Amino acid sequence: QVQLVESGGGLVQAGDSLRLSCTASGSTFSSYAVGWFRQAPGKEREIVAIVSRSGGMTYYQDSAEGRFTISRDNTKNTVYLQMNSLKPEDTAVYYCAAASTFEVRSISVYEYWGQGTQVTVSS
Repeated sequence: QVQLVESGGGLVQAGDSLRLSCTASGSTFSSYAVGWFRQAPGKEREIVAIVSRSGGMTYYQDSAEGRFTISRDNTKNTVYLQMNSLKPEDTAVYYCAAASTFEVRSISVYEYWGQGTQVTVSS
């Protein structure tokens, strides 16, 4: 079992930056790949970025590539999402989730989810 808690969301203006944190407890954090996902009102939840167990591999959705950076610190049981040059279309609830495999196509394999943190970007 893994418990995940997100933090760092908020209201910012277009062009600003935010850093989200996902802190885990309850199991061996380094055994899991971790992803950041987001869900905007009326839309399906989508993958934003994923990091492998060691942090050596990453994946980004096209809209996040070049603006967002995912990283992890296994000594702190934490995964980060640094978001730069934010746009109004980045507005969503952001979730982190953990899976036993590095999966970039299917959300369903992610077993453990946090409660989400709201990111709102005003124009």
